[in-house]
Formats: sequence, C-alpha cells, structure tokens
Amino acid sequence: MTDRTQHYFSAPAGTGRRHDLDVDLDGVPTRVQTADGVFSRERLDPGTAVLLRHAGPVPGHGDHLDLGCGWGPLSLVLARRCPAATVWAVDVNPRARELTEANAAATGLTNVRVVAPEAVPDEVAFAAIWSNPPIRVGKDALHALLQQWLPRLAPGGHAELVVQRNLGADSLHRWLEHTLPVGFRTARTASSKGYRVLVVSRSVSS
Repeated sequence: MTDRTQHYFSAPAGTGRRHDLDVDLDGVPTRVQTADGVFSRERLDPGTAVLLRHAGPVPGHGDHLDLGCGWGPLSLVLARRCPAATVWAVDVNPRARELTEANAAATGLTNVRVVAPEAVPDEVAFAAIWSNPPIRVGKDALHALLQQWLPRLAPGGHAELVVQRNLGADSLHRWLEHTLPVGFRTARTASSKGYRVLVVSRSVSS
C-alpha cells in the first residue's frame, strides 16, 4: 500500500502532530491545520484546486456531501457558500475527520457535520456532492465507493468529481455513463492542468 493510499484505508501514519497551513480557499486566505497520515498535508491538492475553480453553483439549502474530506478544504468552501445548508464531511480516516472538525470550528463554520461514512443516516439525500476521490485505491474499491454514494443524490442534484486525466478520468467517465441507474447523466465540464471535472446529474423525475 503506497503513501498516497494508506491515508484512506489504514490507520493514519506518523505521530499526528498538527501543522499550520495557509491556503487560499475560494478566494479567502485561510489558516488550517493538517497532519501526517492525511491526504495532501503540505498544500492544497492541485486537483482540489481545479474542482474549486470550476465547480458550478450549489443549492443554498439542503444536504451537501464532501466525500473523502481529508483536512476539509471542500467542506469549508461548501459551508461558506451555503450557510443555510448542512455539509456532511465524510472520511474513513479518523485523523482527517478530527482535522476537518477543528478547521471548521476555527473558521467559524457551524454547518459542517463531520462523520464516518456509516454514520450518515440512510434517509439523507444530497443536493450536491463534491469529491476528489481516492483514485489510487484501485478500480474496484473506487467503483464500489462511487456506487455507494452517487445514487444518494436527490432528484435534481449533482455530483462534481475531479480526476487526474492520466489516472483514468476518461475511462471513469465511460464507466459512470454505463453503470449508474436510469435518470443519471455524466458530463465532463472542465479540463485543466491534467485534471478533468466530471459532473454526475440526477434528473428531477428519477
């Protein structure tokens, strides 16, 4: 298991000592904390930056999901953009969840709910999902993850995924088109710096 994937499936490595990191999130200079054993601890991941630049509007109300939240950049932006929405920050890594919770509190965002995947109630449907999914976990694990969460889009909802082109963005696009249920549509909406932004939309009537 590589360093790029251990943060997702294993107990986090290192001591867990936290580090301050100054980042620009949606045009807002923000100081956050990161730590060893959490994805992209030394910078805002370039794929996440691409998603933040190109993501479309999200509903101001309802439930939104940051799938694989890491230290929380997508959750923080969703919460700032949509203060009346509930942002579910989900990660299997407990250290990532602790960091996201701390970073949301430090920035005064009270609408972020940080939970393990199994703690999201079954009845919650998402108006929006944002994710920089863990491509390097392998195709089978990635497909299972997306099959678990994308069908939980509410009617009329959409998911925005950022995927590196040379790590299979185009093949993932084709797989999504052929795998998701009737009423779901996948489109590539942006391509930048070697990344694709894929948008999965659920029709209002499905």
